[in-house]
Amino acid sequence: MIHRSLIWTAILLAIPCAAQAQLPHATPSEVGMRADFGADIERQVQIALEEKKMPGCVVLVARHGKIVFKESFGNRRVQPTTEAMTTDTLFDMASITKPIVTATSIMQLVERGDVRLWEKVSTYLPEFRDHGKEDITVEQLMIHVSGLTPDNALSDYDNGWPDAYKRICELKLLSPPGDKFRYSDVGFILLGEIVARVSGQTLDEYAQKNIFEPLGMKQSGYNPAPQLCENAATTEEVDGKWLKGSVHDPRARAMGGVAGHAGLFSTADDVAIYAQAMLDSRFGGEKALLQPQTIALMTSPYDAVGNIRGLGWDKKSAYSRNRGDLMTPAAYGHGGFTGTALWIDPGLDLVVLFLSNRVHPDGKGSVNDLAGKIGTIASAACLTPSAPSPAPPTKLGIDVLADSNFAALKGRKVGVIANHTSRTKSGDSIVELLAKAPNVELVAIFSPEHGFHGALDQSEIGDTVDPATGVAVKSLYGKTRKPTPEMLKGVDTLVFDIQDVGCRFYTYISTMGLAMEAAAENKISFVVLDRPNPIGGVLMEGPLLDEEKHSFVAFHQIPVRHGLTIGEMAQMLNAERKFGTDLTVIKLENWRRDALLFDTGLPWRNTSPNMRSLTEALLYPGVGLLETTNISVGRGTDTPFELIGAPWIKGPELAAEIEAYNPPGVRIVPIEFQPTSSKYEGEICGGVNFVITDWEKFRPVHLAWALAAALHKTYPETWESKKLPTLLGNAGVLKQIENGDSPEVIMQSYSSSLDEFARRRTPYLLYE
Repeated sequence: MIHRSLIWTAILLAIPCAAQAQLPHATPSEVGMRADFGADIERQVQIALEEKKMPGCVVLVARHGKIVFKESFGNRRVQPTTEAMTTDTLFDMASITKPIVTATSIMQLVERGDVRLWEKVSTYLPEFRDHGKEDITVEQLMIHVSGLTPDNALSDYDNGWPDAYKRICELKLLSPPGDKFRYSDVGFILLGEIVARVSGQTLDEYAQKNIFEPLGMKQSGYNPAPQLCENAATTEEVDGKWLKGSVHDPRARAMGGVAGHAGLFSTADDVAIYAQAMLDSRFGGEKALLQPQTIALMTSPYDAVGNIRGLGWDKKSAYSRNRGDLMTPAAYGHGGFTGTALWIDPGLDLVVLFLSNRVHPDGKGSVNDLAGKIGTIASAACLTPSAPSPAPPTKLGIDVLADSNFAALKGRKVGVIANHTSRTKSGDSIVELLAKAPNVELVAIFSPEHGFHGALDQSEIGDTVDPATGVAVKSLYGKTRKPTPEMLKGVDTLVFDIQDVGCRFYTYISTMGLAMEAAAENKISFVVLDRPNPIGGVLMEGPLLDEEKHSFVAFHQIPVRHGLTIGEMAQMLNAERKFGTDLTVIKLENWRRDALLFDTGLPWRNTSPNMRSLTEALLYPGVGLLETTNISVGRGTDTPFELIGAPWIKGPELAAEIEAYNPPGVRIVPIEFQPTSSKYEGEICGGVNFVITDWEKFRPVHLAWALAAALHKTYPETWESKKLPTLLGNAGVLKQIENGDSPEVIMQSYSSSLDEFARRRTPYLLYE
């Protein structure tokens, strides 16, 4: 972080404060709020002023994108002279710098593929690796569980930032990474340095170009220009000089006023613009500050060792006294040492902003309780739900069954086909629930590929015993993949509850189909506890399987991406394969076909050892399609299916060829990697990393054809496509790939068969 003073532009200097952009105004009743709530805010502020909690403040409340309350109170300066507070006062935002500047910048860089949250900090700051710090991740810095000290010695900054950075790199941890929540300015100083290193711009320059200018925040930035400083709130006296427009935080001041943890100056109107941009970004668009999936990731609850934090945001932690008591669980915010607090509540479509200089004149003011009371008043005044109302969370089939006290299994002797994903939303295992269920006898457990615990990645898996219940676990990925009559002895009902990923060659479909066939042959009932298709139930992609290509990784004539839940798939298999199975599907509640997993309120649980995120699940139908060829798809790395490569691939060369085909919703980043297992173990591979930039537009199978065309064109003698049929299962498309046809030509060739599949699947759809 080469922290230097930001030179404010001539445009800023030429525009008077009155001309600055701001949110429109409305009356409280126009946005569904109680008309008189402002009187309660004024009363609480007056009490705090009388108790000398602060010299003055500005309070702003906005709902549905409109300001309904904006008032100034008291003074912004009482020593050495008095200046009245005004609504356009410029405030030292202190630690609100962390989310508005630093965390937002990091998340933008995540979207661009330049930063990864799980990546080690030392990847971006190679000097930061001694004394146990080599394992600290970017995410751990963002939620304050890195083990770093809250603040290093102020004397470390005596010789400026370069020397201070060296001393930070020499710090020892106070606790192991991830072991304890400890709010750390040092962590955000490092995040600011990551922004600078990765972007090639100083932090203030990056924020100006990528946050403030795009949003029209013309009164925001580091080291404000003299014109803006005239309206600044005074903080404390340092070395005989009152700070007015100079950052209060001593470390930020020693760093030239620009730091990742403090240094931002802004006004109520500008902060409101930023807050509304965060709310508006939930719905996407080209001008969104962040994309919807990024906003969801950034503001989701993270367990920070007993505290709930977002990425750069507070949600409910030891620092949340300034949070409104009646805000919804979706709310996120942050406070600042100088007396600032911002809370954004998507559940109420509400912004509550409190700005003061409580450290003036003697550092003894206290405003967190007041800010929290104002947030409570504003939340209580909301008479109508947020627009649009958030969708109710999806309820799993297992949760529906448990809520019915297992009525569908009453009096049954049950065998359950399950693995580590077979849990309720809250995490209770179906096996343990069935073992305790009234009037249900758990006779046997059957496990699919990867075993009952989902941890094995081998060609054959043996039988075991579940230690929790003592019930035998019979492998359906061993000597047989179809339950035998002996294995089914004593069972009158088979229950299937495994999370699928929505791709034809993911073998849980095959396990279910073979078990359904065995159930019909042995006159056993079959119950499917439905689960969402995590990559959606609308879109279908890829060619259908050729009839003669059936195998364990190609169980039925469906496209690569089928858009069915596991329950809908069971209905299709039963009808089209003519099993004659006595089938019952316990349906999901509150699931929409257009929902991806992050729309459901359900947690992601790794479905297999190499399927570790929703991102990887969405990439899998495309990237996984090619893994039988002589390329690595990232097995043996931290991000399987998010990259491909081989020792003979040159990343920049391949990336350019793939990008030339314009696969939608994804960026291609050249990389090098070294798998620790699987294909090309221990070898340096050139390759590309896939970064989804638009989840609505991205089509994984389109990416597969672009990748195949680029490999065929760039490495015609080296890339071996002869094993493609294993997962592709379509001779016509194989011939097109070998001919070097474009993605558009390939997709057109099977479009009519996809239309026919859409008609085929219609009778089996359970959800709108």
